[in-house]
Amino acid sequence: MKEKMKKKLITLAAVMLFTATAFAQNYTQYVDPYIGTGGHGHVFLGANVPFGLVQVGPTQHSRGWDWCSGYHYSDSIMVGFSHMHLSGTGASDLGDITLLPVVNPKQREVKFSHRGEYARPGYYSVMLQSGVRVELTATSRVGFHRYSFPADVKTAYVVLDLKRGIGYDKMTKCDFTQTSPTEITGFRLSTGWARDQRVYFVAQFTRPVTLYSGKGESVSVFSTDNADTPLLVKVGISPVSIDNARANLQAELPGWDFRGTVSAADEAWNSELGKIAITTDDARARRIFYTAMYHSMFAPSEFNDVNGDYFGSDSKVRRGDFKNYTTFSLWDTYRAAHPLMTIIHPEKQKDIAQTMLHIFNEQGKLPVWHLVGNETNCMVGNPGIPVLVDIALKGYDVDKEKVFEAAKHSAMKDERGLAALKKYGYLPCDLENESVAKGLEYALADACVAKLAKELGKTEDYKYFLKRSQSYKDFYFDKNTKFMRGLDSKGKFREPFDPFKAVHRQDDYTEGNAWQYVWLVPHDVPGLIKIFGGEKPFVEKLDSLFIVKGDLGAEASPDISGLIGQYAHGNEPSHHIIYMYNYAGLPWKAAPKLREVMNTLYSDGIDGLSGNEDVGQMSAWYILSSLGLYQVEPAGGKYIFGSPLFNEAVVKVGNNKTFTIVARNNSKDNIYIQSVKLNGKSYTRSYINFKDIVKGGKLEFIMGNKPSAFGTKTVDRP
Repeated sequence: MKEKMKKKLITLAAVMLFTATAFAQNYTQYVDPYIGTGGHGHVFLGANVPFGLVQVGPTQHSRGWDWCSGYHYSDSIMVGFSHMHLSGTGASDLGDITLLPVVNPKQREVKFSHRGEYARPGYYSVMLQSGVRVELTATSRVGFHRYSFPADVKTAYVVLDLKRGIGYDKMTKCDFTQTSPTEITGFRLSTGWARDQRVYFVAQFTRPVTLYSGKGESVSVFSTDNADTPLLVKVGISPVSIDNARANLQAELPGWDFRGTVSAADEAWNSELGKIAITTDDARARRIFYTAMYHSMFAPSEFNDVNGDYFGSDSKVRRGDFKNYTTFSLWDTYRAAHPLMTIIHPEKQKDIAQTMLHIFNEQGKLPVWHLVGNETNCMVGNPGIPVLVDIALKGYDVDKEKVFEAAKHSAMKDERGLAALKKYGYLPCDLENESVAKGLEYALADACVAKLAKELGKTEDYKYFLKRSQSYKDFYFDKNTKFMRGLDSKGKFREPFDPFKAVHRQDDYTEGNAWQYVWLVPHDVPGLIKIFGGEKPFVEKLDSLFIVKGDLGAEASPDISGLIGQYAHGNEPSHHIIYMYNYAGLPWKAAPKLREVMNTLYSDGIDGLSGNEDVGQMSAWYILSSLGLYQVEPAGGKYIFGSPLFNEAVVKVGNNKTFTIVARNNSKDNIYIQSVKLNGKSYTRSYINFKDIVKGGKLEFIMGNKPSAFGTKTVDRP
């Protein structure tokens, strides 16, 4: 009875703590961290602070693709609580420095029930079947654990697992030393998706612990006397050294105030979530929105110690005068996540740019998919170029000449198909796998290089990269079928051709088919309209995308999800497509489709995402689209109007300025823009420029239940 009463009191205390916090704060109470933990969302569940390196949370057995974050809602077994996780990725790694509190020293896994689980931003707790309650919180570089063991347990145990990682991650070397009765230090080296990962740690306990078993092993067990008070553990980590891990711990969490740390994490999240304040009567949409905001701020993650040291892309320890970042899922995030960040996180843009320039200096090219100091080269194209050029063109504090040098050099390297591209002007499908996807991604990156070259007065470079950006119409587009097709080295299209069929990473497309990739020309939509034969055939083809049905085949990528016809919202290449209606002078055609995606392919359930979260991209699409804006062109800051979901949104754009978006007469039926005002004056364009957003001001949409002539004139199109 005493044990049951203790459990009830602990649970009640946790609920009271967070109920009080919810009333004190305005935004964290709307976040549901469980959204996307089921289905194929792959999101991280646990405790972290915005953009923090430490993401401490439950880790389960790696049972396949849906366990990329280390946790899936369908599972009921924990193997420990690890300090580093990925969120929403399609590949797995990390899972470093795993602790598991147990009552039996032989236990290496414990069952749990979701009924005993609770999560909110910056805090996670679970009652394990063993009777141990685990509570977690974090700072940027420190994971903070609180373990409450059953009262009738005399000796408590903590398993330290330095062997275990998530998915691809394999430990190559590890060690630990007990430096005092209450401190353990050590390191874990591993290889996987990131081929050379290094994590050093310092773990401190509130009570003395004794090595029970596993001396000299990668999995060890420590014992401690149980007491009336919970056992607290702080784990500081560093990619550089044990000394730096200790310094990180001392700087960020010198004391043992668990509740205060939870409160500080909640305040950090509330501050970031409050950068957009929405007004809506739709509680479901509010939960989806603020959970999307929450998920959009897991990465990029801080990747330097408090003294400025970081693990460089050349595997050397370096020190910078900037905040270094990691976890750049750029093939995904250049589309919406980074354009969103340029609006609501202006204070981070200089450091992100400096990080990318330092990566360029260290590895000889801009990042492709960067993880804990390692270039994974995952996915296709040169996605670092649009992100960095976008920051430069939007006027952030970065040396444009250095940006151009890095972008040009990266676009000219003889690797990843670029040698063939320079030779042929396109990527021949008999020489390069996924040739169409790679070619189109390179083309849009080349357009960004050309745009910056033009601004800098580099005429020859501008002409060269502009020509390369036009390869979509010079080579890949088949005027007979009206699709982008694989072209071999002899100038012949690949046969046979089926626009529906997709073979995962083994055909001319990347995680998609010809129906989805014909639209991947975000840098030159007017040019794409022209090669279709004009607006009418272009719109007819675009309309058909959302209707046509076909068999993708048994070997199609699981990423091709969230289908409306052949529009696949569950994967990134489709994310800009609906907004192309504005370029053809028919923004009203986008409205019902945008509302359909927002209302049916996002939900506040466990399976709330139609595809992988992809490190914030899926959420960023929703955030921008629900505001009525989306950046189609990869760099420069032209945000296309859609169909705003909320009555009002006040966006903090930096420098103590706000940009307020109002949707008058807005409702489930009134989805069409009738007219627009900017700062009280009539505004007829179907887009707005970045510079007008960050000036601050007021954008007013007048909504109605029927299509209007707004944005249809040629002069008002993007």
